[in-house]
Amino acid sequence: MQENQFHATTILGVRHRGKVVMAGDGQVTWGSTIFKGQARKVRTMHQGRVLAGFAGTAADAFALFEKFEQFLESARGKLDRAAVALAKEWRTDKYLRRLEAQLIVMDTEKTFLISGNGDIIEPDHEVIAIGSGGGFALAAGIALVQNSDLDARSIAENAMNIAADICIYTNHHLTIEEL
Repeated sequence: MQENQFHATTILGVRHRGKVVMAGDGQVTWGSTIFKGQARKVRTMHQGRVLAGFAGTAADAFALFEKFEQFLESARGKLDRAAVALAKEWRTDKYLRRLEAQLIVMDTEKTFLISGNGDIIEPDHEVIAIGSGGGFALAAGIALVQNSDLDARSIAENAMNIAADICIYTNHHLTIEEL
């Protein structure tokens, strides 16, 4: 790991019992130092009908959020069309392809992970996660979906807290958005 590399974050999306929830922690680290504890890496878009969260370099992610929002408006809120347009441009544009981030985007019907390699992945499970603590949050979220009576928000919150207890790059300051 390079000393000046930012590690950001844990983002978790949960689709369960008709609800869609996305949660993100607030920690950004630089090397072995906690640089910020209350970053906001999850937001709503398209008049509150789409959730988006990022993992990776903050400036890159904000550039991608802006680009994705433009594609979402052009596609009149069609999440799949906007995701394909962003992935295509991200992969082919000279400036964008240097950006280091991943996005999770969700609406009431679909969930996608979008990467700069042109990947658009729709998960098999009701749960998706990215970032340094993504594996921990994903495992906890799947276990909670399969073995509890919790609602989507409670699953997201509990899974993120489990990840924060395990991953040094994840904290307990959560941003949670719902559709």
